[in-house]
Amino acid sequence: MMQIAHTADVTVVGGGLAGVTAAVSAARNGARVALINNRGVLGGNSSSEIRVWVVGATAHGAQKFARETGLMGELFAENQWRNPEGNPILWDHVVLDLVRAEPNITLFLNTEVREVEAGGEEEDRVIRSVTGWQSGSEKLITFESPIFLDCTGDGLVGLLAGARFATGREDRSVYGEDWAPDVADDNMLGSTILFYTKDTGRPVRFVPPGITKDVEAFDLPLRRHIDPGMNGCDYWWIEWGGELDAVADNERIRDELWGIVFGIWHHIKNSGRFDADNLTLEWVGSLPGKREYRRFLGDHVLTQQDIVGQTRFPDSVAFGGWSIDLHPPGGIYAADSPSKHLFGPGLYDIPFRCLYSANVRNLMLAGRDISASHVAFGSTRVMATCAVVGEAAGAGAALAVRRGVTPREIATSHLGELQSMLLRQDASLLGVPWQDPSDLALKAAVTASSTLTRLAGDGGGEPEPLPIGEADFGLLLPADPRIDVVRIGVDAARATTATVELWGTGGGLNHIPVEPLARREVRVEAGRGRLEARFDDVPFDGGEVVVVVRRNADLAVLVGVGRPPYGVLGLLSREPALDTGKPQSNAWSAFELRRRTPRFEVEPATAAYRPEQVAGGLARPYDGPNLWVSEGGGEQHVELRWSEERAIGRVELIFNDDVDEDLVNLHHHRTPYLVMPELVKDYRIEVARTGGWETAASVTGNRMRRRVHVLDPATRAGALRVVVTATNGDERAMIVAVRVFET
Repeated sequence: MMQIAHTADVTVVGGGLAGVTAAVSAARNGARVALINNRGVLGGNSSSEIRVWVVGATAHGAQKFARETGLMGELFAENQWRNPEGNPILWDHVVLDLVRAEPNITLFLNTEVREVEAGGEEEDRVIRSVTGWQSGSEKLITFESPIFLDCTGDGLVGLLAGARFATGREDRSVYGEDWAPDVADDNMLGSTILFYTKDTGRPVRFVPPGITKDVEAFDLPLRRHIDPGMNGCDYWWIEWGGELDAVADNERIRDELWGIVFGIWHHIKNSGRFDADNLTLEWVGSLPGKREYRRFLGDHVLTQQDIVGQTRFPDSVAFGGWSIDLHPPGGIYAADSPSKHLFGPGLYDIPFRCLYSANVRNLMLAGRDISASHVAFGSTRVMATCAVVGEAAGAGAALAVRRGVTPREIATSHLGELQSMLLRQDASLLGVPWQDPSDLALKAAVTASSTLTRLAGDGGGEPEPLPIGEADFGLLLPADPRIDVVRIGVDAARATTATVELWGTGGGLNHIPVEPLARREVRVEAGRGRLEARFDDVPFDGGEVVVVVRRNADLAVLVGVGRPPYGVLGLLSREPALDTGKPQSNAWSAFELRRRTPRFEVEPATAAYRPEQVAGGLARPYDGPNLWVSEGGGEQHVELRWSEERAIGRVELIFNDDVDEDLVNLHHHRTPYLVMPELVKDYRIEVARTGGWETAASVTGNRMRRRVHVLDPATRAGALRVVVTATNGDERAMIVAVRVFET
């Protein structure tokens, strides 16, 4: 046995997606990082050992323009390119490669941290070191650093350090949450084991092992949908252990879940009710995928009201959007629904004060153990949200080390610097503008070769009628500067009166109708034509609006192929949600009209795609698309010009990779694009010299949203432009941000 001491700036314990993004974020911000994981692969519940799909703010498409950017966005995009079939083994290596590419990270796999040296009074404790056993190499390793991150999920480091935490379900009186129980208890969400099958092409028999449960004895086939074509997370409801201790009873929970898995497979193979003769088990998990355990207490505890009411926090560093998704403690044996969901009108903020311990001064948190109530945890627990929290925590840790302060002092004295760091790396942060004074782009005059000003959907080919007899139709539009007239192509079975309404979205976190603004009754003649609604008497403050055509059995909306201008979405209501007074994002579906173009036209001309938006402002849709879009195809450029020559050492670009497209790591659904069509493919950076424009950098085959170019140190120029020569499929060039630095 060897005893080793390892010193770093930041020690991250736990190699799930929260730990991975925390480590990479800290490393990219200059910290020397030790990343410790107790398994041989990274990814936690998403790894090939457990195989849960990575979901987050998009909520399987219920939320609009909600896909995570930053490090989670890098992982999604890289996996889409390398692993579109959703192979769990290849996903492992997408995650591993992200970590191994960082020279500032030292990775310790198969290392179980089980000792924490900490001291101090109960209200002000300090971690001095953690010690882990690396079994395969028989090394006992002690890790020392100024900042520690507990990304273990179960929260063992925080427990041993003496950090305050909660488990189970708080009663309603603690935080005033409607979804909390009347009486507190120790119940939690349960654990799950999944399985995969394959078709062998010939009959295969199944002899159930002794651990197999008789699922027909407790009517499981009557209460759950079972299908031989289902695999992996299709069986997310194989859940148990919520009434036990997820750690202390881990072995018992695993055995029970194994018994249920083999019982379901025995039912599929041997009940005679399914065509499954040629199917065999390909893989069954051996580790329970845990949903819940300890939640540490920070300076703020996120609650149901924060999520549904969309509390805007000054220290916001991340966002979520998954529903509050709670499961019955009895899991698969419960008679009620396997889950219940509560959606708000859109996305929500996660504050930095939830990412550090209130009583251990150098302990930070990321993943499912952050400071949240049990109810709020029902949303924050999903892995893509854990990952964006991890990125924020990692940046905060690096900044704390750099400034020699505690995480709490970051929240009180260095918040602007932290948010600027996150925005610079394109992290998932909403509504906070980029305004770093070191960015020379903020001092430039910005123009473009052309700019889209016509807000319309013409589409291609002959449009098809989409009946709206059973669904309200909505059209999300940027109101920049206003919406005076909206014309929508329709097909009327007979002359009818259409009810057309204008709604506000209630702010940049939402992309559905929330606030009623105006109502019009519009006469529509029989046959194909247009309905026209005027809103020129409605005051506007910019932002986004939704034009709603109420359901009408005599009316259909004309829809063509291709997608409308970016930032425009066609929506269909799944229920008469406008009349409930409680807008919920999942009540409006964009699925049926995603990348299809309703016939429409808006007056006046729009300024939503003006080129100056690439300098400063916001870097994703929020109260508008927030990007430059060219009028047409071919070679297009955006130009930055200064009053005098500047030293240009570094150019950072953010392109549009359509954050409305829902990507997933495994097999929930297939997205048809290896690279998003909107993303710039070929481009060059040119600088203005005395003799004319010179190429400073050139890229072909780009498939990344964020690109960084370090130029020749001697580069001085009075102007710079980014020239787009090809996209990955879209007819227009789009650029979200151009940032220019001296070094």
